[in-house]
Amino acid sequence: MKIIYRDGTVAECPPEEVQHVLRHSTAHCMAQAIQRLWPEADFAYGPATEKGFYYDVDLGDRKLTDEDLAAIEKEMKKIVKENIPVKPFILPRDEAVKLMHDRGAKYKEEHIGDLDEDAVISFYQQGDYIDMCVGPHVCYTKALKAFKITQQSGAYWKNDSGNKMLTRINGVAFATQEELAEYEKQVEEAKQRDHRKIGKEMGLFMTDELVGRGLPMFLSKGYTVWQELENYIKEKERKLGYHHVMTPCVGTVQLYKTSGHWDHYKENMFPPMEVEGESFVLRPMNCPHHMMIYANKPHSYKELPIRIGEIAHDFRFESSGTLKGIERGRHFCQNDAHLFVTPDQIKDEVAKVVALIRDVYKDFGITNYRCVLSLRDPEDKVKYHQDDEMWDKAESALREVMTDLGLDFTEEIGEAAFYGPKLDVNVTPAVGAEYTLSTCQLDFCLPMKFDLKYIDKDQSEKTPVVLHRAILGSLDRFMAYIIEETKGKFPVWLAPLQVKVLPVSEKTLDYASEVYEAINKADIRVQLDDRNEKIGYKIREAQQIDRAPYMLIIGAKEAESGIISVRSRDTGETTEMTLDEFIAKVKDEIKNKVRFSK
Repeated sequence: MKIIYRDGTVAECPPEEVQHVLRHSTAHCMAQAIQRLWPEADFAYGPATEKGFYYDVDLGDRKLTDEDLAAIEKEMKKIVKENIPVKPFILPRDEAVKLMHDRGAKYKEEHIGDLDEDAVISFYQQGDYIDMCVGPHVCYTKALKAFKITQQSGAYWKNDSGNKMLTRINGVAFATQEELAEYEKQVEEAKQRDHRKIGKEMGLFMTDELVGRGLPMFLSKGYTVWQELENYIKEKERKLGYHHVMTPCVGTVQLYKTSGHWDHYKENMFPPMEVEGESFVLRPMNCPHHMMIYANKPHSYKELPIRIGEIAHDFRFESSGTLKGIERGRHFCQNDAHLFVTPDQIKDEVAKVVALIRDVYKDFGITNYRCVLSLRDPEDKVKYHQDDEMWDKAESALREVMTDLGLDFTEEIGEAAFYGPKLDVNVTPAVGAEYTLSTCQLDFCLPMKFDLKYIDKDQSEKTPVVLHRAILGSLDRFMAYIIEETKGKFPVWLAPLQVKVLPVSEKTLDYASEVYEAINKADIRVQLDDRNEKIGYKIREAQQIDRAPYMLIIGAKEAESGIISVRSRDTGETTEMTLDEFIAKVKDEIKNKVRFSK
């Protein structure tokens, strides 16, 4: 593929730049289409992104519809068919400003004012459309063979809420129609796995604007799954010497000023509440509370490590555009813990955290993940606590521990917490981009801020080191992850409905009721479908909506012989067995956390 640089040089596109050039050129094609449809449109930024491209556009009072997006895509195809040549040119600053001013491009004109005085200001023109851009781009519009407009949203000019809200139009572009078809296939797969869709179908959770955006409510079935996850991780932690606590969902502003969160995290917190002359905030995390629990009494080195755990309710004011069901909300529950250790206990405790992560991932069949050592950006003087010596010590210590443990990891600058470096475990889901599920953070900072102490062997006072760790991350996000990985087909032990009893007709209802009672008595989550519906309809609902691991088909043969026909959700096979055999089988699968029903 030939591309043209802003100095007019034409060359073969390097393979690693093909996607970027296609996406950026398609953004220009889309802008030209918008300009043809709505000449009054004023364009802001229009970059290529990791997944596609977008353009932020000021359309005045116009609100785009799905039909408008389809019209843009149709016009783009016309532009491609016209095979318009793409021509670059460079202007001095004053001429560049005049060109943008004369064309009514006030956002581009303002952008020129933000550039360095010695910046080269270049433009690309295709037909009647001119865009300020550094390039490179395709030489002719016919090179754009596969693209699709995907969505629209709102975006503030320069990402500043004090500026005007623009319309952001997103799209994707590929080198071939085959790649586009594969993308569309993945999008459809993502829709089928979307935890919001499945959660609604299964009746797991809900949201309501009257309650508030980003504040999901767990319904009975969803809360059952949530409780199973809570019990699961707490049991593992108790066996490892964790002590679970419960702390308030609010704290004073002074608490967060002491911890440093007020200076480094305030924009992500809900605003203060004034009560009796004191300021309180909903807590965004739990470490300050746990620091105070440790500080509640004196400690000896003999007591350390002290492991404080909590399934804690936290609140963060996420922007509305980032909210996504229970995966990302403004209220969530962290599987949080803080380990107070001596410096020579760091390695062993990090090793135990890593072992716990691996143990949990084995139980859930999570294999596609990678470890990241997240470090601070030394140039960022706002985000991070300023103490070079502390950071060097903490980063070196965690890097050494991870190396000694034999972990394969990459290092990423600028991803640390404001108080210390961390080990992030990033999972790659069945669809979509990777994200952090588990984390272990090394902290020399907060213990000093809260003046935490322990009495060492020589009777001197020492400051403990704190490990912040979350194995499931938040129960909400972990549940969303499991929903999307399994398409709602939870393993037996986690399924909100484990067994559904399906009588074929009213004639077998009495025996079906006996079967239901026996299974219910065995503490297995069971439901009797006694509706006067055809058995095929009942099976489809149990399989596709309830996603029950086992369906018991109770017909005349079963009622007469005293056996049951067991249909497996995962294999689709039906087998006959006694009721006692079935109960023993299910209880064994629950006990051993079997991932798939048999």
